[in-house]
Amino acid sequence: MSLDLTTLNIDSIQAKERIKDVVTRTPLQYNHHLSEKYGAEIYLKREDLQVVRSYKLRGAYNKISSLSAEELAHGVVCASAGNHAQGVALSCKRLGIRGVIFMPGPTPRQKITQTEMWGNGNIDIVLTGDTFDDCQIAAIAYANEHIMTFIPPFDDLKIIEGQGTVAVEILEDLPNVDAIFIPIGGGGLSSGVSYHLSQVAPHVKCYGVEPEGAPSMQAAMENQGPIELQQINKFVDGAAVKKIGKLNYDISSQLLSSVKSIPEGKICTTILELYNKDAIVAEPAGALSIAALEFHKEEIKGKKIVCIVSGGNNDIDRMSEIKEMSLLYEGFKHYFIVRFPQRPGALRLLVTEVLGPKDDITRFEYIKKTERERGPALIGIELNDPNDYISFIERLKAYKFDYIEINKDQTLFEYLV
Repeated sequence: MSLDLTTLNIDSIQAKERIKDVVTRTPLQYNHHLSEKYGAEIYLKREDLQVVRSYKLRGAYNKISSLSAEELAHGVVCASAGNHAQGVALSCKRLGIRGVIFMPGPTPRQKITQTEMWGNGNIDIVLTGDTFDDCQIAAIAYANEHIMTFIPPFDDLKIIEGQGTVAVEILEDLPNVDAIFIPIGGGGLSSGVSYHLSQVAPHVKCYGVEPEGAPSMQAAMENQGPIELQQINKFVDGAAVKKIGKLNYDISSQLLSSVKSIPEGKICTTILELYNKDAIVAEPAGALSIAALEFHKEEIKGKKIVCIVSGGNNDIDRMSEIKEMSLLYEGFKHYFIVRFPQRPGALRLLVTEVLGPKDDITRFEYIKKTERERGPALIGIELNDPNDYISFIERLKAYKFDYIEINKDQTLFEYLV
């Protein structure tokens, strides 16, 4: 049975007033090259320019500042390895309360340091468990034991209400918007934005977008309720959630026009294009909404479109991985296991006759069989033009090279590359 949305006490306009002294009103920017590419008016809601470089502060501060004086005195607890942790940390600092933030053991030092910086002495960080789920169990137990308030990352009315302030600002800046693309992880942003629009601008379409490797909303819609995914690709870390929030599903499933999952490689291409063309540093989840435009290009022609750039906490150390994934997705890069013909000059033949004049070998490793005998080779090829792939394969066959295309075997790819 569907949740009756008329019974919900969600007022994002009131929340906007509550959080205005802490949360930055982020710009809504017209993007020329995207508008030209898709034949539409494309605007970017720049939540990557938020105080903590993510919209998560909106929900966290709205929730914490709504607590009673007694609850504030006892302090708050949360579980997060990223943007929610930073939003809670800054909220604790601004409200002058104690916070305990649980993070998984493998959390990168950079994220821990960033969270400590925003908390500035008002928080303690506890590293526990190998996964977010383990970490959250420990955080909830700690909150119950110490009579503190647990601040969930998305499955809460006040969190949803706070995230909905993004929609309030969009409508103030662009009242005649036709559609908004919203990234989905746990569903706090999609439910907050879509709910507010349903109340004040029901004509605006809401397109939900999630990573292909973690389609928790699509799985829930197929199951007619939240269901935990057995495995997820954690690359889009800001949106890689195994199970959508119950409240978030109940709201979003009724209000989103559609939900589309986007390949991680396409997201990587979008990150690089945003950086190279617009000097925008978007995290993978932040690029989701823009990456989705390619899959809706016929629907959005001639329309006023807003893409929410949900965050910009992208570790520079990930850029080589992002570039690699983009090249693979776009068809420029390919990996093979190649067994060379047993004749002299076989390697020279590969380089001079099989590779195109502008193609390149980016990786070459022999897989040893014995000390004296070499086995096949792991080879990475970067093509000058993705359209040359078919002719490259034809030349491999013509010159009698045995090969396995690793790109087409995800398990083998992860193991070898």
